[in-house]
Amino acid sequence: MLENLRERLQAHRPRRISRRLPEASVLLPIVDRPEPTLLFTRRAGHLNTHSGQVAFPGGKREPGDADLLATALRESREEIALPPERVELLGRLSDVISLHGIRVTPWVGLIPPDLPLTPDPGELDAIFEVPLTHFLEDQRTHTDVIRVDGRDYYVPSYRADGHVIWGLSAMMLVELLAEGFAMPISLFERPSGDLIHLPERRVSRP
Repeated sequence: MLENLRERLQAHRPRRISRRLPEASVLLPIVDRPEPTLLFTRRAGHLNTHSGQVAFPGGKREPGDADLLATALRESREEIALPPERVELLGRLSDVISLHGIRVTPWVGLIPPDLPLTPDPGELDAIFEVPLTHFLEDQRTHTDVIRVDGRDYYVPSYRADGHVIWGLSAMMLVELLAEGFAMPISLFERPSGDLIHLPERRVSRP
């Protein structure tokens, strides 16, 4: 499974957004277990923005970051104590723009199992893993229909051990599944099952 993933991501040509926007980067850490898992974080409840939301480790680019991969690795070290040298880079996914007008670049990395990871209590209150099969079997609870600037996105919503995985993280996850595992899933094709239509959104512009 993971060898095919590496080959497919290396052949993938992710979409790059050239507009000048504030930059951020995240890491999608796949844990190399006999049954591989995907690692997520949950933002601390005391934060003013996005409190309690599930996300991948990452954050905004800082002036000292050599590039956006360095941003993802630095943020992962700060947020969950993940040593950068323990990350085997598998590939890059397409840029996405957050509703706050930030260009986010996702990276996919393979990490060893059972590292002594610890959430930064100033930012996170949980680190958890979900088997990749949960997503490959498309165990979504429903699909959020998110209209952004007049275009509908069909974004799966998953529930795992009481955590809800949706929104921007789920959009990145769809590309990982489609490009990395050849799964027939798309943000632009209406799936079967329950649809929940969310209010139309406009992406913030700087």
